[in-house]
Amino acid sequence: MDAYQMVTDRICAMLEQGFIPWEKPWAMTRSCAWSGHNGRVYTLLNQFLLADPDKKYKDWDELVDDIAGEWVTFNQAIDRGGMVRKGEHGRKIVFFTWLNKKDEDGNETDEQFPFLKWTTVFKISQCDGIEQKFHKDAGMLYDFNPDKSACDVVDDYVKREGVKLELKQCDRACYCPKTDTVTLPLPEQFQNNAEYYSTLFHELTHSTGHPNRLNRLVKAAAFGSAEYSAEELVAEIGSASIMATLNIENDRTFRNSAAYVQNWLKALKNDKKLIVTAAARAEKAIKLILNVKGD
Repeated sequence: MDAYQMVTDRICAMLEQGFIPWEKPWAMTRSCAWSGHNGRVYTLLNQFLLADPDKKYKDWDELVDDIAGEWVTFNQAIDRGGMVRKGEHGRKIVFFTWLNKKDEDGNETDEQFPFLKWTTVFKISQCDGIEQKFHKDAGMLYDFNPDKSACDVVDDYVKREGVKLELKQCDRACYCPKTDTVTLPLPEQFQNNAEYYSTLFHELTHSTGHPNRLNRLVKAAAFGSAEYSAEELVAEIGSASIMATLNIENDRTFRNSAAYVQNWLKALKNDKKLIVTAAARAEKAIKLILNVKGD
């Protein structure tokens, strides 16, 4: 496991150079609804109103997928050169208009009051002849070329250990110990293929801490706590080491790994000695993912 020591040393050397900003490696998805008239994100009230009252959503993610995107009124679709598809059903949103109060004689005054109104809107996917106009980068996808060596490692580990791997268009990467599930944005959301694998191996390293494996995870570790921060160091060192071992690391992924480690070291009062402890834990995780036997 020469890569493990090499990565640890290199990360320490880079941290000595000073602050390195971390960059999210995947393109964001706009997980909300917005107006096709001016691009403004709808109020929280309207986000809920857009949910289908006749549909039983299995979870929050399914609800978000259903409402997220651009919505237009019937007339707005026509004004943009398209039309709502026949048979499509719209959903209601509300908005306030301001009306002038009238005096005792029925004349309008300068004093105004809000009046709640409603209108029907349709999702862009329910229309023909028009395309998304606002937040075009909200669902940005790139070309993705799988790396065989990385795919083989991932497939072997997931099947061998029974870890659930869920890839979907979203704006988060995480591991849930309760369901033993790794959730990741689609590979096509990553501008750089190596960054996808770096993120994937980070979350898979977390999964090695499950009670049925290395039993490393502390129950209910609070975000930002020493336990939480230490685990993030383990995951990122593990990811960077696997990337180096598979020879798919590049300057961008390594720089981002160093930046990520730096963020958590800051939470631990810049105790760089902790890298050594985290690296030792990461080595066990790496061996489990790569299926390396022995000490």
